[in-house]
Amino acid sequence: MRDLTFENLSSVSYGDALERLELLRNRLRWATLLERPDIEDLLDQCNELKDEILLLSRKSRDLITESPSQAAFQDPQKPATIERKFQFEGVFGESPKLLQALEIAEKAAPTNLPVLIDGESGTGKELMAKILHTNGNRRQNAFVSVNCGAIPENLIESELFGHMRGAFTGATKDRKGKFESANNGTIFLDEIGELPLIGQVKLLRVLQSQEVQRVGSDETISIDTRILAATNRDLMQMVKEGTFREDLYYRLSIIHISLPSLRERQDEIPLLLQYYSDEASESLGGQPIQMSPVLQQTLLNYRYPGNIRELRNLIYRLTCLADGIADIKHLPDAVLGRSAAVEEINDQTVEFDIQELSLSDAKKTASDQAEKEYLIKALQDNGGNVAELARSIDMNRSYLQTVMKKYGLSAKAFRKKS
Repeated sequence: MRDLTFENLSSVSYGDALERLELLRNRLRWATLLERPDIEDLLDQCNELKDEILLLSRKSRDLITESPSQAAFQDPQKPATIERKFQFEGVFGESPKLLQALEIAEKAAPTNLPVLIDGESGTGKELMAKILHTNGNRRQNAFVSVNCGAIPENLIESELFGHMRGAFTGATKDRKGKFESANNGTIFLDEIGELPLIGQVKLLRVLQSQEVQRVGSDETISIDTRILAATNRDLMQMVKEGTFREDLYYRLSIIHISLPSLRERQDEIPLLLQYYSDEASESLGGQPIQMSPVLQQTLLNYRYPGNIRELRNLIYRLTCLADGIADIKHLPDAVLGRSAAVEEINDQTVEFDIQELSLSDAKKTASDQAEKEYLIKALQDNGGNVAELARSIDMNRSYLQTVMKKYGLSAKAFRKKS
């Protein structure tokens, strides 16, 4: 049975995965007669097969077509996920929050209900909006994106609803607004939390009447537009503070989708690194980068304040700058600065805020830090052999993997490449 590594997962197929699964099942029938090393080998293969199927699951969601209107259907009754260039970053994975978001999106897409998407910057809110549009009944019509935070307050009405020639200085001709341009299609209101109150009032009126009125005109224009909105702010808190209208919030959030941060999906970082490494090499016309063990561990443990967008940008940077094997020297200063701070904590005594931590909490934090340092050193010494480490410290292998997962440690990051 061939060894399936993280680097060659992309070459396998579902047929290969099913064949390996059947072989594993046959061997497990004799589990009571197997020696401990054989059982551990089977466990390793099961974990690799899990990674393989996760990657294949992600690939099965990719659809390479020329345009959304030409998208093929994997199921005649169900539209394919989305055009490749609009692919949702990080749509694969096992994060419960992500799976919940995708389940809601799948059910909401065919409807015309408004959807509010929230999440930190870089989690893929606009891409989720495009998935909703492309899988909906309006996919043949326009998808119009509006950055509400980038519109000057005095131009909000003109930008959203249009204006007539001569309505104000600089209005040299009649102009459609974003809502008219999105008629029979979808309008995506990004950064809706940045819309001033005066703009919120006008937007609410449009949602209630399904009509717009261009600046400088007495006529109303009927529109049929699906509303998708996104924010990285806490709109309910803004409602309490009086900076966001409560009635508008409930109009926009009939369906509410929350996208998890990358910190909540840490187990999926290896797959994301592999995916964007392939994407970057294809885009830049080279080979997927090879990473040093130190760089791999840094990327696995990094907190990614910019989420998936930041991870993707880092991989593109490494692919461009690295000559041969990428190392931490190819990371930007901002990332290195944060990594250096982590290394300093690893090398020195952990500092605590006495006002925030009790003595027992401080002891637990220090103990966790020592445990993590021990595991990192042991994995470095034995080349990432989890089974060997479990035997040497007399710990159940499954429990050891749970502890490693707690600290964001991946055995593959410590294995030497042949």
